[in-house]
This record gives sequence, structure tokens and C-alpha cells, in this order.
Amino acid sequence: MQQAGGLDGKGQTPGVFGRVFSLLPGVVLCGLITLVAVGVQHVEERFFDHPYVEALVVAILLGMAIRTAWQPSARWRSGIAFSAKQLLEVAVMLLGASISFAAVMASGLLLLAAIVGTVAIMLAVSYGLGRMLGLPVKLSILIACGNSICGNSAIAAVAPVIGADGDDIASSISFTAILGVLMVLGLPLLIPLLELSATQYGILAGLTVYAVPQVLAATVPAGIVSTQIGTLVKLVRVLMLGPIVVGLSLLAARRRKRNADATHGPPLSPFKLVPWFIIGFLLLAAFRSMQLVPDAAIAPVTRTAAILTVLSMAALGLGVDVRVLSTVGGRVTAAVTLSLLLLLALSLGIVQFFR
Repeated sequence: MQQAGGLDGKGQTPGVFGRVFSLLPGVVLCGLITLVAVGVQHVEERFFDHPYVEALVVAILLGMAIRTAWQPSARWRSGIAFSAKQLLEVAVMLLGASISFAAVMASGLLLLAAIVGTVAIMLAVSYGLGRMLGLPVKLSILIACGNSICGNSAIAAVAPVIGADGDDIASSISFTAILGVLMVLGLPLLIPLLELSATQYGILAGLTVYAVPQVLAATVPAGIVSTQIGTLVKLVRVLMLGPIVVGLSLLAARRRKRNADATHGPPLSPFKLVPWFIIGFLLLAAFRSMQLVPDAAIAPVTRTAAILTVLSMAALGLGVDVRVLSTVGGRVTAAVTLSLLLLLALSLGIVQFFR
């Protein structure tokens, strides 16, 4: 029976307000971790001009550290789960506003073909390596997408589409982040060793370095030409995330449909075949390409997506059992390292055509 003051018989607020209140503790905790992570990245940018360890990585590591020392109770878990799933899906959707299909064609057909070919080949090779090393399917997909497209951002975008759990996301991001930093520090050493031109090195950096800020860090020592070309190649590579996410979404939908047919369950609706946030992603990308999204709105929307992603990674870190990571650590390290070395070798072969 409804009690006075809008409370039910157990003294809890029902409906929407009750749901919001139940989420607040976990969401606020993730928000505090996000503030610390963003602050760490800001300090890096102030002293080094670019972040070696992105806020996204700092957030997941902080969350894991807290989870190791403290087991969240039921009071915290609903908000943490909401941050890890629903807020990450919103972040993926908002990424569509930064995608312009026209930007893909502006890079030139030869270079565009090289970027698309590199991403496609490395997706297959990285996934195959992960499976050969005995990694689960979803973890192998995360490593393949992170290595082939844009590191941690790709992992975060693909994870909700394939239904990856927190342990898989944390392990793939953690090891990818370490190698990403090593690439930034080591890649400039190849310029004198291989006598690379500014154009060649820019293409090499754009094809191999994971994050856009890391591309800037790796190319600034080589000059403005390398920086401009590297950034262009990297941005086109990032744009590949859209088709990949949509493709994985359709594959996941097909698997769910097969499972529903096999169990004689009810047919899946179109909205379940393609997740709502993928539909939103495509709509925003189309609006952006048709210039229906004003340029002034792009930076705030992109920034919001980035903050929500960091917050989601904090939540995922809070749900990670470090003991699980230790069981796959060696195999994940091998998969990520071998994939990166193969990507570097393939990219070195490609840049020879741009001398």
C-alpha cells in the first residue's frame, strides 16, 4: 500500500525518483574518479604538452585499485553498472556527431585505400592471433579493434556492441595503453634508422599510433609536415570505427536472431537487431555530413562523449577483479605485442609507396 509522503511499505521512494536515488551513489563515485583522471591528464598536458597516459586509462586503473581494496556494496553497484553500460552507450552515440563522410574522401584514393586496407588486414590478423593464443572471442575482438583502429577509444566503443564484460575491457585497455606509450617514445627513432621522409613518417605514425594526441606527440619532433599528415591519416583511421561498429552490431544481431530461432523464442524487433545507440550514431553522422550539425556544437558534443567514456571506464574498473586479469595477462600481452609489431611491419611496407 502507498504510504504517506510518497513512500512504499519499505520506506523507499518508488518510480523514477527511486531509480535516480538508487543510482546516485555509484554514479557520483565514478564521477569523482573521473575528475581525478581528467586532472591527471591536465597535469600531463601542462608539463609535457600532451598526455602520455590518457584520462580514460587513468580512470580504469584507479577504479581497479579501489576495487582491489574495497568491495562495493549493493548501494553502490546499481550506479556503477549504469555508468558502465548506459552512459557508455550514450558516449558511443554522441561520437557520430564528429564523423563526416566527406572527410574520408578528402584524403586521396591511394592513401584512403592504404588506410582501409591496413585496418581490414590488421583486424583479421589481430583477431586470429588472439584466438590462436587461446583468448575468448570477445576479448580477441576488443584487442583487434583497439590495435587496428584507435586504441582505447575503439575498445570502449565496440565493447557495448558485442556485450564484452568489464574484465575483458580492462585487460585489453590496460595492455594496449602501455604499448601505446612505448610507441610514442620509440617511433621517432625509426626516422634516422630507416631514413624516412617527413611524409613517410607522418603516414607511419598515423597508421600505427593508437590515439590522436599520441600521434601529435610522436610527430611533433619530426616537424609540421609529419604532424599534419600523421593527424590526417589518424583521423581517417578513426573514421573506420563507424563502419566497424555497425558491422559488429549486425553480426551480433544475427547471432541473437539465430539463438532466438533455435530456442523458438519470439522474433526480435528491428530495434533489438540494431542497438538504439548505433542508430543514433548513424543518424548523427548523417546529420553531420549534411551539415545539419553546426560546427560550434561539435567540440562540446565530442567533449561530452569523452567525459562519459572516462566515467564509464571508471565504472568498469570498479567492477574488475584483478585476479581474473592475472589469468590472461601473459596471453593478452603476447596478442597485443605481436599485433602491434605486425601493424608496424605492414605500415613500413606501405610507406615505401609514398616516398
